[in-house]
Amino acid sequence: MPLRCRDIIRTMETLAPPKHAESWDKIGLQIGDPNSIIKKVMVTLDATLPVVEEAVSKGVDLLIVHHTPFFNPLENIRWDNPQGRIIQLLIQANINLYCAHTNLDSTIGGVNDILAKKLELNNVQILFPSWKEQYIKIVVFVPAGFEDQVRAAMGEKGAGHIGNYSNCTFQLSGTGTFRPLEGINPYIGAQGQLEKVEEYRIETIVPQEKVEQVLLAMIKAHPYEEVAYDLYPLENNGKYSGLGRLGSYEKELTMAELIEKVKTVLDISDIRFVGDIDKNIKNVALCGGSGASLIKLAVEKGAQVFITGDVKYHEAQEAESLGLSLIDAGHFSTEHPVVKVVADFLRNSLDIKQIEIIESQVNTNPFKVYYG
Repeated sequence: MPLRCRDIIRTMETLAPPKHAESWDKIGLQIGDPNSIIKKVMVTLDATLPVVEEAVSKGVDLLIVHHTPFFNPLENIRWDNPQGRIIQLLIQANINLYCAHTNLDSTIGGVNDILAKKLELNNVQILFPSWKEQYIKIVVFVPAGFEDQVRAAMGEKGAGHIGNYSNCTFQLSGTGTFRPLEGINPYIGAQGQLEKVEEYRIETIVPQEKVEQVLLAMIKAHPYEEVAYDLYPLENNGKYSGLGRLGSYEKELTMAELIEKVKTVLDISDIRFVGDIDKNIKNVALCGGSGASLIKLAVEKGAQVFITGDVKYHEAQEAESLGLSLIDAGHFSTEHPVVKVVADFLRNSLDIKQIEIIESQVNTNPFKVYYG
């Protein structure tokens, strides 16, 4: 079967689930038809006019971007301005545009984890957790002899996962009572008579997003016409995602050595920094893109240096006053490594006999360095 746009979006969202996006963000399919057939995908950081022209020239059907060109509401769509021209070209060439932004920043394996891995940080943690998986406890009462099939049905749909363990449940025996009323055909008992049945209470834990499918499977596997079950919201610590990362080095580096490391792994020629060039560094915070809003949090979490992009004058002064060193490696450079990772993820996840995955060759970084 041919791959459709919705199939690729579904795959992308296993890497960067929409629920991990910030509430203010603009993500998802921006232009296009989820039912359209896709034969060529191009991955890029930005959908600038040169990138869109590249996509048209290469016969791309789906353009996957990190930064949407339509973040702010449009007052008009005119062919004589860049945004209008982008829309015109995409529609005329039947190119779908899909955006994964803060969900790709925050998710495990996304922008910030990639940056932390390239910098070879250890003990990596989320700097600013902004999403927490909500768990629900399901309790169901099952007649003796059917407990295994009900438990298995729930487990197959994702119930009972705790850490690296699956099919985690608790079972307790007891006596259930009920009186079948008129107009029903009970599995056990007779109309009008109080029944006492040996039953098992089965408890398990389920992520909020899987509750509905687990309940449907449980009810289907259960022999009773009316299934008795309870749902309890839990405060257990589940999976987290969020912006920024915090990590450390086993052996201290000087600020100068860390700057050279950043330049090497991100392939950049210049670095702006704040702090003592000879300072010894062990604990590092980072945020790909524009992360200066996390400066105070980085200090609170014990970071000695914060690596990000787009640092403004007064933000740099704030960091300096707090004793935090800064490395401004640029918005583009701290995020661009995600392009190859996304492209490789799609190549490994999709049938590459049906689809071609390419990376944009346009450098969308608007900044250049003048050396005189």
